[in-house]
Amino acid sequence: MNKALIGIIIFVIACLLLIALFTLFSNKEVDMKDKKVLIAYYSYSGNTRAAAEKIQSVTGGDLFEIIPVKEYSKDYNAVVQLAQIEKQKDIRPELKDNGNIENYDIIFIGTPVWWYTMASPVKTFLTKNNFAGKVIVPFCTHGGGGESSTYVDMQKLAPNAKVMDGYTTYENSANINDIKKWINSLNL
Repeated sequence: MNKALIGIIIFVIACLLLIALFTLFSNKEVDMKDKKVLIAYYSYSGNTRAAAEKIQSVTGGDLFEIIPVKEYSKDYNAVVQLAQIEKQKDIRPELKDNGNIENYDIIFIGTPVWWYTMASPVKTFLTKNNFAGKVIVPFCTHGGGGESSTYVDMQKLAPNAKVMDGYTTYENSANINDIKKWINSLNL
C-alpha cells in the first residue's frame, strides 16, 4: 500500500471515531439528581405544557403551572388583542398561586411568545418571586416569530438570577432528543 492510501484510511477512521464520540456525548442522559429542579410554565393552548412535560421527563423536576386568576378567553383573536394591551400597559395579571421557588436550584420557565415577549402571567411569576442566586432556564413556544425578546426580558425581570440559553420551539414541535441535547449543552 502506498503512503497516500494509508493516510486516507487513517483520516477516515479518525473522522468516524470523532463522529462516534460526538454522538455518544450529545445523546447522553441528563443527570440532575444532585439538583432541585422546578419546571414552571404558563400554557394557553397546550404547546408550552407539552414542552414542559418533556423537560420534566428528562430532568425529573417538579412541574408548576402558572395559572392566572382570571382565565383567558377561548377566542384566539380576543386573546391576541388582550395580550397586546397587557404588553403596552405592562399589565401583570394576578395568579392563583405565585409558586415557591425557594428550595430550588434550577428553575425552567416556559411561556408562549405573545407580542414578541413572554406571556403576562409569566411576568407576574417572575416579579412575585425572588430569583437572587437562582439559575433560570427559559423555554418558549411560538407561532412563527421565534423567541423575539423573551429571554432578554426574563433577565430584566430577574436581574439577580443567571439566565441560561433558552430552548425555542415552533408550536407543538418540541422534540425530546433536542431537549436532551439542549440541557446537556448548558452544563447544569
